Amino acid sequence: MKRRHFLTGSAALGPLAAFTPLTSLLLAGCGDDGHWAEGMTPIKWDRDVCVRCKMVISDPRFAVEIKGGPKNTVFKFDDMGCAATWRVEKLTEHPWMGDEKTGFWVAEYGAKGEKWLNALSAHFQAGRTSPMGYNYAAFAEPQPDTISYEAMMKITSSFWPASCLPAKG
Repeated sequence: MKRRHFLTGSAALGPLAAFTPLTSLLLAGCGDDGHWAEGMTPIKWDRDVCVRCKMVISDPRFAVEIKGGPKNTVFKFDDMGCAATWRVEKLTEHPWMGDEKTGFWVAEYGAKGEKWLNALSAHFQAGRTSPMGYNYAAFAEPQPDTISYEAMMKITSSFWPASCLPAKG
């Protein structure tokens, strides 16, 4: 079928297709096909930006999301170091982040954004090159030389990589 005929035929059927059950099945294929933890807001790879450093979130091995509070506010990050340092700084402004009901997810390093862990109970291993140079990867199970979230947070909150400056505003 020539492209011109396909397009004109599709345009003619467009308004009618909106009213058929088949339309919802066809449009379902246009949605997000990510594997998200229950309660997560999908991350739009290469479009969403880190609330901390303003870089585009594009490496699914290091992505992080915090979600909660009275308005179900969502914060997305490109690096666990950005999330940990930002959370420490913003806890007084957003006290709900300390609530156990708050979602705090980090991508499992080897799962390429298809498995999400509770960041507070994940195991962090240094030495993996991450987007902002904090270089911590998250794992569900302990790995050689992994540390807890608390230990990793204290380390990342104590320094800033030269390329990561706090966002203004």
